[in-house]
Amino acid sequence: MKWFKPLKSVALSALISVSGLVSMQAKAELGYPEKEELRFGFIKLTDMAPIAIAYEKGYFEDEGLYVTIEAQANWKVLLDGVIDGRLDGAHMLAGQPIAATMGYGTKAEIITPFSMDLNGNGITVSNEIWKQMKPNIPKRADGKPQHPIKADALKPVVEKYKDDGKPFNMGMVFPVSTHNYELRYWLAAGGIHPGYYAPHKGDTSGQINADALLSVTPPPQMPATMEAGTIYGYCVGEPWNQQAVFKNIGVPVVTDYEIWKDNPEKVFGIT
Repeated sequence: MKWFKPLKSVALSALISVSGLVSMQAKAELGYPEKEELRFGFIKLTDMAPIAIAYEKGYFEDEGLYVTIEAQANWKVLLDGVIDGRLDGAHMLAGQPIAATMGYGTKAEIITPFSMDLNGNGITVSNEIWKQMKPNIPKRADGKPQHPIKADALKPVVEKYKDDGKPFNMGMVFPVSTHNYELRYWLAAGGIHPGYYAPHKGDTSGQINADALLSVTPPPQMPATMEAGTIYGYCVGEPWNQQAVFKNIGVPVVTDYEIWKDNPEKVFGIT
């Protein structure tokens, strides 16, 4: 696989074209890229915008790079594409380079030359769950719900589902995503057990002793999955929280900025 050699100059050229943080003199010293034709992957989320803008505005061509961008089915497919060389780089979850380098999943050294965004996620629940939560939410003087909305308001709803023998299912995008951590933190802060992982025992479901069962759902599929009743809520980036509003199927209850201010959300990843 000698053809697959994403070297430092390629990475730096891509970094320059998107971020513009390197001076013209430093750029000139890089010389010509070893590989001019590149394929970058992304998931259909608002925070892939830096790649889309660079592509549409011709910034890649300005650096002598001919880039094709391709939507990927899910985060695992995207990461595997970068590792096996099908993709030369990609819009990634901030946790993916760390997890891959540690050997969680497919082991590979993934480098992050720059961050693509901070925050950007939200937690949305279905209209039916929102209806059941509302009586438990403190009100402002004008009668509207007091924000940020805590998971305390969801706890009686989850307990009722458990008493009725019904699993309370929620979606997140990937085990090592900040969405997973944010949703778990929000639930736990409200007294709802989000479940344990036990990889040393062969259990990577993350649902051990869980009150709310969290499962992986690709971002573009979340609104439809919630509308079908398979999950009752989810944590995802835009535009999929607002999609629930536009389709009148759900209500965003909290943003990740209110859970974890300025958290690293997406990065650009290469080998």
